[in-house]
Amino acid sequence: RMINQLRVYRIDPAAREAFHARFRDHAARLMRALDFRIVAMWEEDRRPRGEDELNFVYLLAWKDEAEMQAKWAAFMAQEEWAEIKRRTSAEHGPMVLGNFDRTLHPVDYSAAVEPRS
Repeated sequence: RMINQLRVYRIDPAAREAFHARFRDHAARLMRALDFRIVAMWEEDRRPRGEDELNFVYLLAWKDEAEMQAKWAAFMAQEEWAEIKRRTSAEHGPMVLGNFDRTLHPVDYSAAVEPRS
């Protein structure tokens, strides 16, 4: 059974558009080239509720933890990604203020969450 990985980035509201452009145009493209299976992406804006938080959330599907670790290592080793991060951070400042991720293992009575084609 596949596993899923939930990733949440707290983004600087002042760099919101730059963050989305970097993720959409570069990170997601590079991830797909490495056969990352992106299930879905969301924005969670907690500011209207009086909280100081704007989050970018996405869900990935993996066949197992070994695949997840290997693909992330390959992604992080890309010189293109390192250069994109350097350039965009120099131009827009720190866009990601914090992050966390969770590895989600389905229970035996759960429907699978598969990537969209």
